[in-house]
Amino acid sequence: MSQADPDAIPPPHRLSLVVPLYNERDNVDPLLAGIHEVLANYPYPWELIAVDDGSSDGTAERLAAEASRFGAHVRVLTLQRNFGQTAAMQAGIDAARGDVIATLDGDLQNDPADIPRLVGRLLNENLDLVVGWRRHRQDNVWLRTIPSRIANRLIGNITGVRLHDYGCSLKVYRAAVIKQVRLYGEMHRFIPAWMSVQTAPSRIREEVVNHRARQYGESKYGIGRTFRVVVDLLSVYFFLRFLTRPGHFFGRIGLASGGAGLLVLASLFVQKLLFAANIGTRPLLLVGVLLVLMAVQFLTTGVLSELITRTYFASSANSSYAVRPDGSQELTAEAGWRMPHG
Repeated sequence: MSQADPDAIPPPHRLSLVVPLYNERDNVDPLLAGIHEVLANYPYPWELIAVDDGSSDGTAERLAAEASRFGAHVRVLTLQRNFGQTAAMQAGIDAARGDVIATLDGDLQNDPADIPRLVGRLLNENLDLVVGWRRHRQDNVWLRTIPSRIANRLIGNITGVRLHDYGCSLKVYRAAVIKQVRLYGEMHRFIPAWMSVQTAPSRIREEVVNHRARQYGESKYGIGRTFRVVVDLLSVYFFLRFLTRPGHFFGRIGLASGGAGLLVLASLFVQKLLFAANIGTRPLLLVGVLLVLMAVQFLTTGVLSELITRTYFASSANSSYAVRPDGSQELTAEAGWRMPHG
């Protein structure tokens, strides 16, 4: 994909900023002030959606006061309880009205000054996602930086979408694409991998961004997050590889198990036939029978999962493909046909 001029003015668009916050009361004022300072002369319409994720320290009240001070372009969504960062981010994305959506954390560690540059690259290079890369992280090396690098390497190797910093919340999306992705659990860190289902990996790029040390509040992350990433990665791998063909996953295991079981039973049969060996009390006979039974179960599960998948796509609005919107007008039933001459 050709590189565009980074200083070129992006085409007209509307920008939605989504900021999830949880117990970040002291960060609300400098965060909103910093965003407005950066976007004071932004050439296109923009809005800010602040999502309070069930905070207990007065974050929601502080957000409401600041929203009334800045104006109607600052909207506050208050979740009924703490649902987690992924759910808060999804709520903000659902409420966003812009053609371009930018997300960032509410802890002041992401620099809002990077947003216009990321938006410009997204639109000028015709990308679907630009991911921030915190090359110089201002975090604890052993508890945050090194575990993050290990997790990024694992995610990249398994998903095939290789980025330096999956965990950076500062990302800019094309709204038409990110709204096709549904986020659950703690899957926000795998957004680039999920988006690779809807778009080509070549339309996902990363950009070095500024990263600042936390000034107020406490970090919500710890070393345990790395272990959760590994567990979530198993789910991501399965859905990315086998979402539309789960029978291939179970079928491979079933065929491998059945093949091993048949080899074991064939070996015992030859020994019984040629050497009159007593195989009735040998544990290997039980192993062979169990492997064949496991194969039958896995193959049956594969067939059932294929039926469930087909029922899911047939009975819901979801499909196994995604068409890129190109801005062209939809054709009527009579238009767009080549009519016969004469």
